[in-house]
Amino acid sequence: MAKFNSKNLKLSLLVVTFVIVIATVLAVWVIPGTAHKQVNTNIFGVAIKGYDTVAYFTEDRAIKGKSEFEFTWQDARWRFSSASNRDLFAANPESFAPQYGGF
Repeated sequence: MAKFNSKNLKLSLLVVTFVIVIATVLAVWVIPGTAHKQVNTNIFGVAIKGYDTVAYFTEDRAIKGKSEFEFTWQDARWRFSSASNRDLFAANPESFAPQYGGF
């Protein structure tokens, strides 16, 4: 039968602590909805190179957005060609944002 001494106890506590830390980290990054989604941006934090993502759906073409019609979502600045497109995006960004963060 194994004897427990202070060295074994310290090692056991270290292993348990390590397992708890790893489990916590995995829970934060693996469980859906807990990890922060990353958006591809330029050096200024603007998503999809400043193009109006709503226009791809409503106009069937790429239209450059304007800084005066900007909305921040997922730590990225999204630009739109009109206030109405900005408002459509703000109401439901998941419907208009590119898949996989625009990578």
